[in-house]
This record gives sequence, C-alpha cells and structure tokens, in this order.
Amino acid sequence: MIRVLLLLLMTTVTATAFHEHTFEVFELREHVLMLTINLWELFSQLEYAHPELRIRVYEEIHMIQQEINRAIQLLIELDQRQHPTTP
Repeated sequence: MIRVLLLLLMTTVTATAFHEHTFEVFELREHVLMLTINLWELFSQLEYAHPELRIRVYEEIHMIQQEINRAIQLLIELDQRQHPTTP
C-alpha cells in the first residue's frame, strides 16, 4: 500500500513538473484520440450507409473535424503559454 502511494506521489510530482497545464493537456489529447476513433467509425459506416444516412454521416464527420481542430488549437495555445517564444 505504501509503495502504491509513493508511486502515485512520484508520478504526480514529475507530471506537474514537466508542464503547468498537465491535466488539461492530458484531457485534450485524450479527447482528440476519442474523436479520431469516432471519425474512423464514421468512415467505416460510409461503406454500408444508404443515401439518407450518408448525408448524416457527412455532417457528423464535419462536426468531429471542427472539434479536432479546436482541440488542436487549444493544445497549441497551452504549449505556447508554457513555452513562450522570445523574439
């Protein structure tokens, strides 16, 4: 039990030492991963979708694309805040 708590403490300390937005970055990366999986599922639905459903699948693909773009933009902003560039 003590080993587990010590390992958890060490992991938490080292994770926060590398990035001040660590949890937020982790959540965004996880969100992008889940969106990517959903996107692949929608692409596979296109293989058998009838015309009415195909339009809905295209709309959902477009929505996921926008969400991925927003999440990537947020990840870039967090990274730029953490590592500002000096002119």
